[in-house]
Amino acid sequence: MTENGDVFTGVNVENASYGLTVCAERNAVFKAVGEGRRKIRAVVIVTGRGPPAPPCGACRQVISEFGSDIPITSYSSNGRVLRSNIRTLLPSAFGGKQLHRRSKPKGRNS
Repeated sequence: MTENGDVFTGVNVENASYGLTVCAERNAVFKAVGEGRRKIRAVVIVTGRGPPAPPCGACRQVISEFGSDIPITSYSSNGRVLRSNIRTLLPSAFGGKQLHRRSKPKGRNS
C-alpha cells in the first residue's frame, strides 16, 4: 500500500534459472513505482502453505529503500500472522546515504 492508500499486488514469478525469479513483494513494489508511487505505507504478504513468511533478503533491500519504518504483515493459509517492520528485518540497511559522492581531498589528482 502506498502513502495515498493505493494497493498494488504482485505474484511470485518462478523461473527455471532461479536467479531470474521475481518475488511477489518486488513485483508489487516495481508496479507501484511504475505508476509513479514512491512512498510505501505497508506491505502485506500472503502464503498459501506453511508458516507466514517474511520477505527474502532481496525484497527486504528493495522495500527498505522506500522507507525505514514500513510495517510488514505476513499471513499464512492456516491463519497464522507474523508482524514486523523493515527496520527489524533489515537492520543497518544499505541505501542512498552510502551512495553519495565524497568530495576529493585537496591536493589529490586521482
